[in-house]
Amino acid sequence: MEIPSKISGLKKTEEHSRHQDSKIASVVPVKDKKLREVKLGELPSWILMGDFSPSGIFGAFQRGYYRYYNKYINVKKGSISGVTMVLACYVLFSYSFSYKHLKHEWLRKYH
Repeated sequence: MEIPSKISGLKKTEEHSRHQDSKIASVVPVKDKKLREVKLGELPSWILMGDFSPSGIFGAFQRGYYRYYNKYINVKKGSISGVTMVLACYVLFSYSFSYKHLKHEWLRKYH
């Protein structure tokens, strides 16, 4: 009978230590976290830790371009999907910029 009680005692200890580990988890600075790892309460401080200088913004665009290029354009079995996404974004942005003018045209047409 002593063996099962020791095993159950070990299980409680393991559960307790696992619970403690989940509370402690990893202490990673907010600056080094990715967006999907940031908790909602940490989001404003994470955003403000970004580099908003001209060189920082340029570097962010450059990293985004290289990430996109290597993921969709520079692949062995490429398809038209990468170029199609760029064209779709261009169409949406150009439509959103000219929406006010188009809306004015629509209203003027019938009045």
